[in-house]
Parts: sequence; structure tokens; C-alpha cells
Amino acid sequence: ILMMLIIYGTALSLCNMLQEHVADASVPLELRLWIHQWYGSAGRSVWTLFLITFSGGWPGYVRRLVDEVSWTYSIFFAAYIWIVVFAITRIITALFLKETLQTANDDAALMAREQRAAKTKTMRKLEKLFALVDKSHDGQISLEEFKDLCSQPIAQAYFTALELNISEACDLFMLLDDGDGMVDQAEFC
Repeated sequence: ILMMLIIYGTALSLCNMLQEHVADASVPLELRLWIHQWYGSAGRSVWTLFLITFSGGWPGYVRRLVDEVSWTYSIFFAAYIWIVVFAITRIITALFLKETLQTANDDAALMAREQRAAKTKTMRKLEKLFALVDKSHDGQISLEEFKDLCSQPIAQAYFTALELNISEACDLFMLLDDGDGMVDQAEFC
């Protein structure tokens, strides 16, 4: 909205400033027609400023005014190009970039939360599995209980989901065991 207000205000100013040149019979007819074509009404002037701002072809719309009407238009257009085309456009771009980066950061945070939730869910499943296997209810699993666990389809599904190979139960038990010959819930999960 700010950009459109600046374009509109600048276009109206240009249209008013150039009207005397369009009406002046001493100005060559071809130049007066060119000024009228690009700056002769509020609508034409707004369209021309829109093209100057967003097309990148501003020299084609400015050069004749500077060369054939008055060199003072060079100051006017230099200020416009510097303020609007470069400064405001860069600010708008920076705001969009900031918003994009914030969205990407929010996505990363969401992904981290989802991973934590999945890990918590897996931990709960492993705790339930441990409780099923711990037949002695002493909070520890022996090698025999662990071998029995590995033969159960539900355990095989859990281990497959965790990308663990349970074909060698003894090796897996030894990996989990801290050396006391038993695997407690902390070591299992």
C-alpha cells in the first residue's frame, strides 16, 4: 500500500509538472505527444511510474525528459529511483525474507517437537513391552526372558520398527546389559 501511495503521489506530481510542456507550442510536437503518451493523465502517469518501478526499464521513460525537457528531472528521478526502486523494494524483500526464514524456523521447531513426541511414544511402547517380558516382575530381564521376548511377533515388530536386528538375541542382550547379566528397564529403553 505504501508503495502504491508513493507511485500515485509521484505520478500526479509528474503529470502536473509536465502539463505546461504539453500545452507549450514551442515544444516540438513529437516530444509533446511522447509526454502525453506517458505522462499526459493521472492514469498514464501512474502506469508509467509502475513500469519505472517494477520493469527495470526506467531509463527509457526518463531519458527524454532529462535530455529534452529539463535536466532538473534527473534530480527528481534519481531521488525516486534511489528511494523507491532500491530502498523500499529492498525493505519489502527483506521483510518477505524474514517472514520466510521465520516460517522455516517454525517448521524446524515443529519437526523437533514431532520427533520428541515420536521418541516418547516409542519409549512408552518399549516400557509396555518390557513389562510384558518381565515375567518375574523384579524390574529386570534375564537372558532367558530376553530370548523368549525375541521369539514373540510383537517384539520382532518393535525391533524392526527401531531398525534393530533381533536374529542374534544373545548379542543384542549383551549390548544392552551393563555387565550384571540382567537388563533393567533403563538399559532396555
